[in-house]
Amino acid sequence: MIQDPALWNSLPVPTLLLAPDDSIIAVNPAAELFLNLSDRALVGAPLWDKVMIDAQVEGPFSRARDNGTSLFINDVDVGSGERAPLQCNIQFAPLRGAEGVMIMLISPREIVSRMTQNVQSAKAAKSAIGMAEMLTHEIKNPLAGITGAAQLLSMGLSGEDLELTDLIVEESRRIVKLLEQVEQFGNLRPPLLKSVNIHDVLDRARQSAKVGFGAHMFYVQDYDPSLPRTLADGDQLLQVFLNLLKNASEAGRDGGTIRLHTFYEPSLRLRRADGSLARLPLQVEVIDDGPGLPPAIAADVFEPFVSGRENGTGLGLALVSKLIGDIGGWISVNSVPGRTVFRISLPLAPRDDQDSPPTSGET
Repeated sequence: MIQDPALWNSLPVPTLLLAPDDSIIAVNPAAELFLNLSDRALVGAPLWDKVMIDAQVEGPFSRARDNGTSLFINDVDVGSGERAPLQCNIQFAPLRGAEGVMIMLISPREIVSRMTQNVQSAKAAKSAIGMAEMLTHEIKNPLAGITGAAQLLSMGLSGEDLELTDLIVEESRRIVKLLEQVEQFGNLRPPLLKSVNIHDVLDRARQSAKVGFGAHMFYVQDYDPSLPRTLADGDQLLQVFLNLLKNASEAGRDGGTIRLHTFYEPSLRLRRADGSLARLPLQVEVIDDGPGLPPAIAADVFEPFVSGRENGTGLGLALVSKLIGDIGGWISVNSVPGRTVFRISLPLAPRDDQDSPPTSGET
């Protein structure tokens, strides 16, 4: 089944080929090394007898194989009977031209996890951000070379070998996207605060979603037309709304509804770290009718690497929380099955910057 053994053996990521009955067809040298088991001990054996995964993945894996789709599982412990488990990301993908055959890639990330757990102070966090920025820069350059080399190789390949090069390109691009999200956490540039019309930014985000990732959703605009302007970084606010709409779109079913609601709440105040009270009267809600957040993560959805989706990175909502905090706002979530509400509270722009009279609730 492996037509180019040299290409297969050169893959740096532990990789296994799986038969429709979940038995192991082939393993590359990196997988033998990772599992501390030989090709002879692995080939022909049931996957779940040889690869120990600390998560309930058999069901999602079976559905992905039946549907001919890929499956990503992040932050799970993976090991074997011959080695201790390591925290890894796993990808399963169908092998083109081979009915029911799946490719499994294992990406260990224990070192990254330990670094994250050891960042306990602001000084350490700043150092970690600097290291992340450096590593991101150093990793993206060779990734571009790997992607280009894989694309060149694909021009002379067909069948199963072409599937492998396509997988290399796809995974490289996914890593680049993840690195770009990490880069945004390392952006210590202060926001460029100015007077912003919330509805203008919301409409830009909605229009972008409707022609892209959220084309399968129905949108309802429930705006307070007299809402004053806010003091914010317009580009960052647009990114916040796009991330929330993407989150709602991924949670929603085809034909589901996303409601954008704005209103004025004069009584809302937030006590800052210095003890002062900040008024945050401008409210924006992004409401979807999806299944809701899993109860186990509902309290931690704004923390990095917390995700309720099998393929999620857990960085989108963490970035939203960071950006809203940077402009002096507040974000919260209330979720039950059939209704999830992300609510953003924002400050007023200075009165001189308002282009319309304040609402009757403003003082």
